[in-house]
Amino acid sequence: MIIEIITAGIILLLLFYSYFLSGILRGLKTLIEESSGVKDTSLPGDYISIIIPFRNESQNILETLSSLEKQDYSKDKFEVIFVNDFSDDDSLELLCKAEKSLNIKIISLPEDYSKYQHKKRAIRFGIENAMGSIIVTTDADCIHNTKWLRTLMGQFDDETGFVSGPVEFIEESTLFNRMQKLEFAGLVLTGAGLIGIKGPIICNAANIAYRKKVFDEVSGFTYKHSLSSGDDELLMQKIRKETNYKIKFCMNKEAVVRTSSNRNLNQFYQQRKRWASKGLFYSNHYLILKLIMIFLFYLSFPLQLVLGIFYNPLFLISMLLCFSIKAMMEYIILKTGANNLFNKSILKPFIPAEVLHIPYILIAGISGALGDYIWKERKIKR
Repeated sequence: MIIEIITAGIILLLLFYSYFLSGILRGLKTLIEESSGVKDTSLPGDYISIIIPFRNESQNILETLSSLEKQDYSKDKFEVIFVNDFSDDDSLELLCKAEKSLNIKIISLPEDYSKYQHKKRAIRFGIENAMGSIIVTTDADCIHNTKWLRTLMGQFDDETGFVSGPVEFIEESTLFNRMQKLEFAGLVLTGAGLIGIKGPIICNAANIAYRKKVFDEVSGFTYKHSLSSGDDELLMQKIRKETNYKIKFCMNKEAVVRTSSNRNLNQFYQQRKRWASKGLFYSNHYLILKLIMIFLFYLSFPLQLVLGIFYNPLFLISMLLCFSIKAMMEYIILKTGANNLFNKSILKPFIPAEVLHIPYILIAGISGALGDYIWKERKIKR
């Protein structure tokens, strides 16, 4: 009887995950169709504030500054606010000494300003000092195309409150980097597809924009003060839930922001723990149930392996069937994204990445839910 229940559960989880992936693919196709149509190329008349929190980014911050200085956008229409989050390297000194335009500003967090919110407090302090009615956030280790801001702003109309943009890892020669690049592209495309079917769940703060009045309308980052992250997807979900503004994804290569991948396995592990830690704080219980179902689907793989070895070899066949369906559908999603947003070369390490994807999801999910993590040389309490 127990085996029959397990078998039925595996079938149910496979059907759910297949339906979830088909929704992502449907959303991506919707975004691609919308982006290929004739559109009004006019830009919003709003003044824009780009906010960049930074901590110990001496190796990257000048390159980020340079890419923002080169934006194909009138400098009297936007400002850039770098917010120093108690850097203890020479990031602040390098930034202050660098030649920069008058629209580039540098501020530092006060010592007693919302101590335990970390990145969220830096962004909130930047917003409090911003003149723009549209807030754009990115990171101090990012490189932006010259048409990045123009392309991102082209998504705004009077009904739009939040825009998510694409992010990718800079390609390097190592297999570890290429696998990260592929996995990260999968996360970005998942977020895009879900926005395309009007069910936004994930996005990346390295490339988002929202109206300041919408931020104020939902009371900004007032939820979960103890959670250090959540300045991106939790805000997006809150805007979706509490307002009538549209959430959009910018399906355009010109809007891609590039950043470096993790240098070692520990950095990768800590980053994914941090990202996974937000899932249980979603206000929508249905979204949490979805995440649990996805996690259980991945958990079914080691369960089927054990049952196949020690009980009935048919479970090995069911495991291969689940893996084949998962791999096929995820490949189609990644190929769709590679054709329209990224480069086709990202697909090269697909097979090893697909195999490692299962233990990675299980480890990240468990550790993100239960453990503390390291971020910017800080130990963050869960």
